[in-house]
Amino acid sequence: MIKSHPSEAILYQYASGDLSAAMTLVVGTHVDMCSVCQQTVCEIEHDLCHKHLDTVVDTLSKPSHGYSGLSKTETDSILEKIFASETKPSVQPDELICLEGRRFVLPRTLAHNRQRIGDWTNLVGKLWRAPIDVGDQGHTNLIYMEPGTQVPEHTHKGQEATLVVDGVFNDEKDVYYNGDFILLDAERTHTPQTTAQDCLTLATLDAPLYFTSGISRLLNPFSSLFFRASA
Repeated sequence: MIKSHPSEAILYQYASGDLSAAMTLVVGTHVDMCSVCQQTVCEIEHDLCHKHLDTVVDTLSKPSHGYSGLSKTETDSILEKIFASETKPSVQPDELICLEGRRFVLPRTLAHNRQRIGDWTNLVGKLWRAPIDVGDQGHTNLIYMEPGTQVPEHTHKGQEATLVVDGVFNDEKDVYYNGDFILLDAERTHTPQTTAQDCLTLATLDAPLYFTSGISRLLNPFSSLFFRASA
């Protein structure tokens, strides 16, 4: 069961198209996986449509237009027809991704961006990265952690949004499963790791990581390359 969700404010920004391309990809993939957030986004979109349609009706209702306006029932009927007319894309996305003998089925939003996913690179040990080209808005990657992988303790100079696409990982605060969305900032230090199970995550950063413990601090001059946006 998904227990970590984007805030309602983030979902509102997602529904209204106000998120960056990178955050739209991460939040949209979470929404694909989460029935609770799907319902919330649907309600937000319905409210936004009402507001926009009401604005149009108010404009047309002015005497100069000679228009008497629509009732709430008529407005609802129009919106129902709009939502009912939405159809699935005719092009079937490439939903599979393979690495180290594992096959992962990508959620719809991520699958539709399959062509943006670059080649896999082994960062260190059992940690792999595939960059996703979403423009110049931060660093966005698929991160694969084999069983028994640990990312050095770090914090963030900006924000990091992480979504568990498949598998499980934990840090000092919690355990995260399929669909869990985690948003971190400079106030949080953590050490992501896997134990017996592997994990595929989708992560976006708007600033480099900052390693905080032991010898890993020597990586800080190169942290901007650690999860760079493109190969």
